[in-house]
Amino acid sequence: MSRSPVQGRLRTLLARCGLFTPEQIEAILARARDTNTTIVQAALDLGVAKEPELLEALARVLEVPYVRAVDISIPKECLEALPAKAVMQFHVLPWKLEDSVLHVITSDPFTPGLVDALRVASRRRIRLALSPGPDIEAAAKRLYGVGADTLERLMQDDRIEVAPDVTLEKVDLSSLDQEASVVKFVNQIIWEAYKERATDIHVEPQEFDLRIRYRIDGVLHPTPVPPQLKRFQSAIISRIKVMAGMDIAEKRLPQDGRISLRIQGEEIDVRVSTMPTVYGESVSLRLLMRSSGLLGMDQLGLSPDDEATLRKLITRPHGILLVTGPTGSGKSTSLYAWLHTINKVELRIITIEDPIEYEMPGINQIQVRPEIGLTFAVGLRHILRQDPDVIMVGEIRDKETAEIAIRAALTGHLVFSTLHTNDAAGAVTRLLDMGIEPFLVASSVEGLVAQRLVRKLCLACRRPARIEENFLRKVGFPVHRLGEGTIYEPVGCEQCRGTGFRGRTGIYEVLVMNDTIRAMITARASSNEIKAEAIRHGMCTLREDGWRKVLGGITTIEEVLRVSEEDEALAEE
Repeated sequence: MSRSPVQGRLRTLLARCGLFTPEQIEAILARARDTNTTIVQAALDLGVAKEPELLEALARVLEVPYVRAVDISIPKECLEALPAKAVMQFHVLPWKLEDSVLHVITSDPFTPGLVDALRVASRRRIRLALSPGPDIEAAAKRLYGVGADTLERLMQDDRIEVAPDVTLEKVDLSSLDQEASVVKFVNQIIWEAYKERATDIHVEPQEFDLRIRYRIDGVLHPTPVPPQLKRFQSAIISRIKVMAGMDIAEKRLPQDGRISLRIQGEEIDVRVSTMPTVYGESVSLRLLMRSSGLLGMDQLGLSPDDEATLRKLITRPHGILLVTGPTGSGKSTSLYAWLHTINKVELRIITIEDPIEYEMPGINQIQVRPEIGLTFAVGLRHILRQDPDVIMVGEIRDKETAEIAIRAALTGHLVFSTLHTNDAAGAVTRLLDMGIEPFLVASSVEGLVAQRLVRKLCLACRRPARIEENFLRKVGFPVHRLGEGTIYEPVGCEQCRGTGFRGRTGIYEVLVMNDTIRAMITARASSNEIKAEAIRHGMCTLREDGWRKVLGGITTIEEVLRVSEEDEALAEE
């Protein structure tokens, strides 16, 4: 059988790259022919080459430049030479403008019709350069902004739509194939947040622009958006309010709503909150993954000793176990992990929450609804008539809820809940401040857990750090333990969006009640005295657990200092 001239040229080209064996070249050509893709895509699909090395070799053979798109600066006039629609559609990036020639970066020079399409879109002659696809995508997002192609079409059409056809029904965002409108732009913002593992989206009107920020791993990151976004502020906010079932005519008062979405088959609840500001309504969206996010106790970041202690506490027949920490410190995740661990058909488990963040099979979950009188206290009072074995209260906010929870613990129920305090011992003081009698606290509480979340170092780019001993001593780091592990520092790479961190883990302080501490509570001892006594009995503090994770190469000294400053301030007092 004769071979086509095109196949022969591609075979020669792949051979000149010097990356493939003859058998691999034939496999690449066969894959490209059978799947109707390019040789670049075929080679990547087969896993016989990594994209940077392949493109660098192709650039040498084709005698075109090879660059890293994330590392170069591109002038504004060059960006304007190619419409955002073409950039997003063909996954390219304009690079240099020389007279009538536009240099365009691509990750696949063999894309059919690519040069002709770019020539028509830019009305200039085209020269190609090569760069890895993730680099191009990141650079295009940074330079043009999320949803730039959608807003470009809106400006060309000079129309703004707020479609009233979406309420609380599930919307599938996987394809993003809706018409070019504000509807699609809002979907793109949520889709992008989901891909970036964001927990929150903040849409914040400013005087001259509309700022959008994502909270990723507990830290806010500004999201690049097109410069003309301010023009569509009203339509974007109205669209979000329509999706959340809010009153779009009411702009003077705060509102709360909820959106139910399906992204790549995963159910996501989005809690929406609007707040009137000087320059318009500020919108916050909290993304709650209902079908995922449930962690086992071995995934929380607990030390072996603390995990063993907690496993004993959560299997006791009665008593209260409280987890403390500020908003966003992972308290709910810990509660769900405990419930997931003990959940079995022999136990009747009932929760009352605001909101229900994760749905758990086999557990009866109640959503607080203050507007109809279903508060934590009211719900908890009725739960006790439902013959529960284990009760989870989302948060103890007032004396009434605390009293009912304590009564439940004293009458043979195991109760999990949360409090907003700085450390474990501070939960005792908080309960006493609510007006709970000391003897009731001492007799009902079995354990107290304080926790914070620290960002985990990206394993792909972290590197050993050189830190002066004087600095370590100044921040209270146990210098005598330096031989137990290696301290790393963040670097930044594609996998971690250049931050040096990817994901979060917890640092913990587990206080177990004993006779001495119970007596101290009855005598109204201070939280610092209780904490000191717990340390004498082997409790590891938040800061100490943080140092363990620094020596384990999990996080950095700066992260531990960032989340445990309050504990340090308490110690100094």
